[in-house]
Amino acid sequence: MKEQIEQILSELKDLKCQSEKEIEEARVRFLGKKGEITALFDEFRSYPPEMKKEFGQKLNLLKKQAADTIQQLKDSVVASPAASQSKEDLTLPGDPYELGSRHPVSIARQQIVSIFRKFGYDVAEGPELEDDYHVFEALNFPPNHPARDMQDTFFVSTGHPNPLLLRTHTSSVQVRAMEKMSLPIRVICPGRVFRNEAISARAHCIFHQVEGLYIDEGVTFADLKQAILLFAREMFGPDTKIRMRPSYFPFTEPSAEVDVSCNICKGKGCNICKGSGWLEILGCGMVDPNVLEASGIDSKKYSGFAFGMGVERIAMLKWQVNDLRHYFENDMRFLKEFSSCVEV
Repeated sequence: MKEQIEQILSELKDLKCQSEKEIEEARVRFLGKKGEITALFDEFRSYPPEMKKEFGQKLNLLKKQAADTIQQLKDSVVASPAASQSKEDLTLPGDPYELGSRHPVSIARQQIVSIFRKFGYDVAEGPELEDDYHVFEALNFPPNHPARDMQDTFFVSTGHPNPLLLRTHTSSVQVRAMEKMSLPIRVICPGRVFRNEAISARAHCIFHQVEGLYIDEGVTFADLKQAILLFAREMFGPDTKIRMRPSYFPFTEPSAEVDVSCNICKGKGCNICKGSGWLEILGCGMVDPNVLEASGIDSKKYSGFAFGMGVERIAMLKWQVNDLRHYFENDMRFLKEFSSCVEV
């Protein structure tokens, strides 16, 4: 046994391993259940008592030396530059990246714009930071109108005849279109608007609008009704019905609110439409002659209609969402529901 112990010590001294796999093989060879040192301990049990004292100490030292050598090899391999490199198998398929999608408000806006483009409307855009003239004065808002109060509108500058403010509607873009474009005019004006309102399930201080304007000779309220009906059926389905209720807007006369038949209960009444069978989608009307004249258009020769809708509200109705705050809170659980939506 003495020669075997010395031979193993010599092998441990010269032991070289380049990888964790080789170290594990060496550990099994010397210290495994069927290893060389384990075999010596099994043999040692059959020795007479007078010999156990001599070889018992040597075997324990041999086992400790083997364990220390294996641990030193492990430490050296872990600390080596090769070990710090990636151990990933580069031949395996890569982890797939999850593709995102457009925000539901962007999807709804694009669908609205695409529908009106098919009807021959151009797209016009304007600044979000506007002046009082384009937001109010040119649209027939009297000086004492509540919308001009700072409690209702975000004014950026005051104290001069034409203060700056965050636009409250994209009607200001319609004014700029009437000032610059040649007649006839047929445009839609999508964009973000701002109002000083309390945030709730049905209102927000920031939202998106798409407004439309058509000016030409001989335009009538019947043309307006037909345009809204065509849009509603394109957006909500071919069986959609509309109804128009008298209303008031400073920049249109006559004016109307437009409802569509509820696409959930098909007009029978449900909790979404509050049992009425109808859902409000937009406001509209014939352009007031004062608005035409303010932009240099002869109101005796030309007439037109205008309409405006909230994109979030259209999206709520189309996808049966009951709280528009979801569109602004960036909850991925909500947004992922629209990953399969297809734009028209």
